[in-house]
Amino acid sequence: MQLLRPAAAALAAFLLCLPAAAQKNKDYEPHVGQAGKDVIWVPTPDDVVDRMLRMAQVTANDYVVDLGAGDGKIAIAAARKFGARAMGIEYNPEMAKHAQRNVEKAGVAGKARIVQGDIFVTEFSQATVVTMYLLPALNLKLRPQLLAMRPGTRVVSHSFSMDDWEADEVSSLDGRRAYFWVVPASVAGTWILEVTGGGASEKLEMTLEQRYQKLEGTVALGNMLGGLREPRLRGFEIAFAYVDNRGVRRELQGRVSGARMEGAFRGDGGIEGRWSATKK
Repeated sequence: MQLLRPAAAALAAFLLCLPAAAQKNKDYEPHVGQAGKDVIWVPTPDDVVDRMLRMAQVTANDYVVDLGAGDGKIAIAAARKFGARAMGIEYNPEMAKHAQRNVEKAGVAGKARIVQGDIFVTEFSQATVVTMYLLPALNLKLRPQLLAMRPGTRVVSHSFSMDDWEADEVSSLDGRRAYFWVVPASVAGTWILEVTGGGASEKLEMTLEQRYQKLEGTVALGNMLGGLREPRLRGFEIAFAYVDNRGVRRELQGRVSGARMEGAFRGDGGIEGRWSATKK
Protein backbone atom coordinates (compact mmCIF):
# COMPACT_ATOMS: atom_id res chain seq x y z
CA MET A 1 0.00 0.00 0.00
CA GLN A 2 2.88 2.34 0.67
CA LEU A 3 3.87 2.08 -3.02
CA LEU A 4 0.44 3.23 -4.19
CA ARG A 5 0.50 6.53 -2.35
CA PRO A 6 2.72 8.44 -4.84
CA ALA A 7 0.55 7.26 -7.74
CA ALA A 8 -2.62 8.27 -5.91
CA ALA A 9 -1.16 11.69 -5.16
CA ALA A 10 -0.22 12.18 -8.82
CA LEU A 11 -3.70 11.16 -9.94
CA ALA A 12 -5.29 13.58 -7.49
CA ALA A 13 -3.07 16.41 -8.73
CA PHE A 14 -4.00 15.57 -12.35
CA LEU A 15 -7.72 15.63 -11.57
CA LEU A 16 -7.38 18.98 -9.80
CA CYS A 17 -5.71 20.45 -12.92
CA LEU A 18 -8.46 19.31 -15.31
CA PRO A 19 -10.80 22.33 -14.81
CA ALA A 20 -7.97 24.82 -15.41
CA ALA A 21 -6.78 22.93 -18.50
CA ALA A 22 -10.32 22.71 -19.86
CA GLN A 23 -10.78 26.45 -19.30
CA LYS A 24 -7.49 27.19 -21.05
CA ASN A 25 -8.44 25.14 -24.09
CA LYS A 26 -11.96 26.57 -24.31
CA ASP A 27 -12.51 28.74 -27.39
CA TYR A 28 -11.70 32.40 -26.81
CA GLU A 29 -14.84 34.56 -26.99
CA PRO A 30 -14.29 38.27 -27.65
CA HIS A 31 -16.65 40.93 -26.32
CA VAL A 32 -17.65 44.20 -27.96
CA GLY A 33 -15.65 47.12 -26.59
CA GLN A 34 -12.65 45.10 -25.47
CA ALA A 35 -9.37 46.98 -25.63
CA GLY A 36 -6.89 46.35 -28.42
CA LYS A 37 -3.50 47.79 -29.32
CA ASP A 38 -4.84 51.08 -30.72
CA VAL A 39 -8.62 50.63 -30.89
CA ILE A 40 -11.41 48.87 -29.07
CA TRP A 41 -13.12 46.01 -30.89
CA VAL A 42 -16.49 46.80 -32.44
CA PRO A 43 -17.52 44.45 -35.28
CA THR A 44 -18.61 45.92 -38.61
CA PRO A 45 -22.29 45.11 -39.30
CA ASP A 46 -22.84 42.48 -41.99
CA ASP A 47 -24.66 44.85 -44.36
CA VAL A 48 -21.79 47.34 -44.13
CA VAL A 49 -19.28 44.55 -44.81
CA ASP A 50 -21.25 43.60 -47.91
CA ARG A 51 -21.42 47.20 -49.13
CA MET A 52 -17.70 47.77 -48.53
CA LEU A 53 -16.79 44.76 -50.66
CA ARG A 54 -19.27 45.75 -53.37
CA MET A 55 -17.94 49.32 -53.43
CA ALA A 56 -14.52 47.82 -54.15
CA GLN A 57 -16.12 45.56 -56.81
CA VAL A 58 -14.33 42.55 -55.38
CA THR A 59 -14.05 39.52 -57.67
CA ALA A 60 -12.36 36.13 -57.58
CA ASN A 61 -9.29 37.80 -59.11
CA ASP A 62 -8.71 39.99 -56.05
CA TYR A 63 -6.53 39.68 -52.99
CA VAL A 64 -8.33 41.40 -50.11
CA VAL A 65 -6.43 42.41 -46.97
CA ASP A 66 -8.39 43.50 -43.91
CA LEU A 67 -6.42 45.67 -41.48
CA GLY A 68 -7.48 44.98 -37.91
CA ALA A 69 -9.34 41.79 -38.75
CA GLY A 70 -11.18 41.29 -35.44
CA ASP A 71 -13.31 38.16 -35.70
CA GLY A 72 -12.39 37.72 -39.38
CA LYS A 73 -15.79 38.48 -40.87
CA ILE A 74 -14.53 40.70 -43.72
CA ALA A 75 -11.93 38.19 -44.89
CA ILE A 76 -14.51 35.41 -44.63
CA ALA A 77 -17.10 37.39 -46.63
CA ALA A 78 -14.56 38.26 -49.33
CA ALA A 79 -13.72 34.58 -49.78
CA ARG A 80 -17.19 33.08 -49.34
CA LYS A 81 -19.34 35.62 -51.24
CA PHE A 82 -16.90 36.85 -53.86
CA GLY A 83 -14.39 34.02 -54.25
CA ALA A 84 -11.43 36.31 -53.52
CA ARG A 85 -8.23 35.38 -51.73
CA ALA A 86 -8.19 37.19 -48.41
CA MET A 87 -5.97 37.85 -45.42
CA GLY A 88 -6.85 39.53 -42.16
CA ILE A 89 -4.19 41.09 -39.95
CA GLU A 90 -5.04 41.08 -36.23
CA TYR A 91 -2.75 42.25 -33.43
CA ASN A 92 -4.40 40.40 -30.52
CA PRO A 93 -3.03 36.81 -30.57
CA GLU A 94 -6.16 35.29 -29.00
CA MET A 95 -8.46 37.20 -31.34
CA ALA A 96 -6.33 36.13 -34.33
CA LYS A 97 -6.69 32.47 -33.31
CA HIS A 98 -10.43 32.96 -32.79
CA ALA A 99 -10.77 34.57 -36.23
CA GLN A 100 -8.80 31.75 -37.87
CA ARG A 101 -11.16 29.24 -36.25
CA ASN A 102 -14.06 31.22 -37.73
CA VAL A 103 -12.38 30.98 -41.14
CA GLU A 104 -12.15 27.23 -40.78
CA LYS A 105 -15.74 26.90 -39.54
CA ALA A 106 -16.90 28.93 -42.57
CA GLY A 107 -15.19 26.45 -44.89
CA VAL A 108 -12.99 29.04 -46.62
CA ALA A 109 -9.58 28.11 -45.18
CA GLY A 110 -8.38 27.42 -48.73
CA LYS A 111 -8.89 31.07 -49.68
CA ALA A 112 -8.76 33.08 -46.45
CA ARG A 113 -6.47 33.25 -43.44
CA ILE A 114 -5.95 35.43 -40.40
CA VAL A 115 -2.43 36.27 -39.28
CA GLN A 116 -1.31 37.76 -36.00
CA GLY A 117 0.64 40.93 -36.63
CA ASP A 118 0.94 44.71 -36.51
CA ILE A 119 -0.72 46.45 -39.49
CA PHE A 120 2.18 48.92 -39.61
CA VAL A 121 4.76 46.13 -39.86
CA THR A 122 3.08 43.20 -41.63
CA GLU A 123 3.55 43.16 -45.40
CA PHE A 124 0.41 43.65 -47.49
CA SER A 125 1.65 45.53 -50.56
CA GLN A 126 0.35 42.83 -52.93
CA ALA A 127 -3.27 43.47 -51.95
CA THR A 128 -5.63 44.66 -54.68
CA VAL A 129 -8.26 45.66 -52.09
CA VAL A 130 -7.61 46.97 -48.56
CA THR A 131 -10.40 47.23 -45.97
CA MET A 132 -10.32 48.70 -42.47
CA TYR A 133 -12.32 49.91 -39.49
CA LEU A 134 -9.78 51.80 -37.41
CA LEU A 135 -9.65 55.41 -36.19
CA PRO A 136 -9.01 58.72 -38.02
CA ALA A 137 -5.46 59.02 -36.62
CA LEU A 138 -4.63 55.48 -37.71
CA ASN A 139 -6.05 56.09 -41.18
CA LEU A 140 -3.77 59.10 -41.52
CA LYS A 141 -0.79 57.13 -40.26
CA LEU A 142 -1.52 54.46 -42.88
CA ARG A 143 -2.16 56.95 -45.68
CA PRO A 144 1.43 57.24 -46.98
CA GLN A 145 1.70 53.45 -47.09
CA LEU A 146 -1.60 53.16 -48.95
CA LEU A 147 -0.68 55.88 -51.46
CA ALA A 148 2.57 54.03 -52.20
CA MET A 149 0.67 50.90 -53.25
CA ARG A 150 0.13 49.89 -56.85
CA PRO A 151 -2.06 52.42 -58.69
CA GLY A 152 -5.57 51.04 -58.99
CA THR A 153 -5.56 49.42 -55.53
CA ARG A 154 -8.98 49.94 -53.94
CA VAL A 155 -9.28 51.07 -50.32
CA VAL A 156 -12.46 51.00 -48.22
CA SER A 157 -12.85 52.34 -44.69
CA HIS A 158 -15.80 51.90 -42.36
CA SER A 159 -16.78 55.14 -40.57
CA PHE A 160 -13.58 57.15 -40.97
CA SER A 161 -12.16 59.21 -43.83
CA MET A 162 -8.59 60.11 -44.86
CA ASP A 163 -8.84 63.81 -44.04
CA ASP A 164 -7.94 65.84 -47.16
CA TRP A 165 -7.59 62.76 -49.40
CA GLU A 166 -11.18 63.00 -50.59
CA ALA A 167 -13.05 59.76 -51.09
CA ASP A 168 -14.09 58.73 -54.60
CA GLU A 169 -17.36 57.51 -53.13
CA VAL A 170 -19.16 57.67 -49.79
CA SER A 171 -21.98 55.22 -49.03
CA SER A 172 -24.35 55.54 -46.08
CA LEU A 173 -26.33 52.72 -44.44
CA ASP A 174 -28.52 53.49 -41.43
CA GLY A 175 -26.23 56.32 -40.40
CA ARG A 176 -23.02 54.34 -40.93
CA ARG A 177 -20.63 55.48 -43.63
CA ALA A 178 -18.21 53.62 -45.84
CA TYR A 179 -15.50 55.54 -47.71
CA PHE A 180 -13.90 54.35 -50.95
CA TRP A 181 -10.70 55.41 -52.73
CA VAL A 182 -8.68 54.23 -55.71
CA VAL A 183 -4.92 54.66 -55.22
CA PRO A 184 -3.82 57.11 -57.93
CA ALA A 185 -0.74 56.91 -60.11
CA SER A 186 1.91 59.58 -59.55
CA VAL A 187 1.79 61.95 -62.53
CA ALA A 188 2.89 65.35 -61.19
CA GLY A 189 5.63 66.96 -63.25
CA THR A 190 6.50 67.89 -66.82
CA TRP A 191 5.77 65.55 -69.72
CA ILE A 192 6.59 65.55 -73.42
CA LEU A 193 3.28 64.83 -75.12
CA GLU A 194 3.15 63.52 -78.70
CA VAL A 195 -0.20 63.39 -80.51
CA THR A 196 -0.50 61.66 -83.89
CA GLY A 197 -3.62 61.42 -86.02
CA GLY A 198 -5.61 63.03 -88.81
CA GLY A 199 -2.56 63.11 -91.03
CA ALA A 200 -0.54 65.23 -88.61
CA SER A 201 1.66 64.88 -85.57
CA GLU A 202 2.59 67.40 -82.90
CA LYS A 203 4.85 67.38 -79.88
CA LEU A 204 3.94 69.49 -76.87
CA GLU A 205 5.15 70.09 -73.35
CA MET A 206 2.54 69.36 -70.68
CA THR A 207 2.76 70.13 -66.98
CA LEU A 208 0.59 68.37 -64.41
CA GLU A 209 -0.09 69.35 -60.81
CA GLN A 210 -1.52 66.64 -58.58
CA ARG A 211 -3.20 66.44 -55.20
CA TYR A 212 -4.07 62.80 -54.68
CA GLN A 213 -6.45 61.94 -57.57
CA LYS A 214 -7.20 65.61 -58.39
CA LEU A 215 -5.35 67.09 -61.37
CA GLU A 216 -4.71 70.48 -62.92
CA GLY A 217 -2.41 71.19 -65.83
CA THR A 218 -1.26 73.21 -68.79
CA VAL A 219 -0.01 72.45 -72.27
CA ALA A 220 2.46 74.66 -74.17
CA LEU A 221 0.94 75.93 -77.43
CA GLY A 222 3.62 77.94 -79.16
CA ASN A 223 4.30 81.01 -77.03
CA MET A 224 1.31 80.50 -74.75
CA LEU A 225 0.01 78.03 -72.20
CA GLY A 226 -3.38 76.44 -72.62
CA GLY A 227 -5.21 74.93 -69.70
CA LEU A 228 -6.18 71.28 -69.57
CA ARG A 229 -9.92 70.63 -69.44
CA GLU A 230 -11.62 68.00 -67.27
CA PRO A 231 -8.39 66.25 -66.20
CA ARG A 232 -9.24 63.00 -64.41
CA LEU A 233 -7.13 60.33 -62.75
CA ARG A 234 -8.51 57.02 -61.50
CA GLY A 235 -5.79 54.63 -60.48
CA PHE A 236 -3.62 54.26 -63.57
CA GLU A 237 -6.32 55.57 -65.95
CA ILE A 238 -5.97 59.20 -67.04
CA ALA A 239 -8.10 61.48 -69.20
CA PHE A 240 -7.90 65.15 -70.17
CA ALA A 241 -8.68 67.52 -73.02
CA TYR A 242 -7.20 70.64 -74.53
CA VAL A 243 -7.96 73.06 -77.38
CA ASP A 244 -5.11 73.49 -79.86
CA ASN A 245 -4.11 76.66 -81.72
CA ARG A 246 -6.55 75.87 -84.54
CA GLY A 247 -9.43 75.81 -82.07
CA VAL A 248 -9.75 72.00 -82.27
CA ARG A 249 -10.66 70.26 -79.05
CA ARG A 250 -8.79 67.03 -78.43
CA GLU A 251 -9.95 64.53 -75.84
CA LEU A 252 -7.29 62.08 -74.64
CA GLN A 253 -7.71 58.89 -72.61
CA GLY A 254 -5.02 56.42 -71.65
CA ARG A 255 -3.04 54.58 -69.01
CA VAL A 256 -0.08 55.55 -66.86
CA SER A 257 2.85 53.21 -66.47
CA GLY A 258 5.60 54.77 -64.39
CA ALA A 259 7.28 57.55 -66.38
CA ARG A 260 5.21 56.88 -69.49
CA MET A 261 1.58 57.15 -70.48
CA GLU A 262 -0.24 56.44 -73.71
CA GLY A 263 -3.67 56.00 -75.23
CA ALA A 264 -6.12 57.18 -77.86
CA PHE A 265 -7.66 60.56 -78.64
CA ARG A 266 -10.63 62.02 -80.44
CA GLY A 267 -10.86 65.49 -81.88
CA ASP A 268 -13.48 67.78 -83.37
CA GLY A 269 -14.53 66.81 -86.86
CA GLY A 270 -14.11 63.09 -86.20
CA ILE A 271 -10.32 63.16 -85.95
CA GLU A 272 -8.91 60.12 -84.14
CA GLY A 273 -5.42 59.00 -83.31
CA ARG A 274 -2.94 57.92 -80.69
CA TRP A 275 -0.92 59.78 -78.10
CA SER A 276 1.94 59.11 -75.73
CA ALA A 277 3.81 61.08 -73.12
CA THR A 278 7.19 60.65 -71.45
CA LYS A 279 8.14 62.32 -68.20
CA LYS A 280 11.07 64.72 -68.37
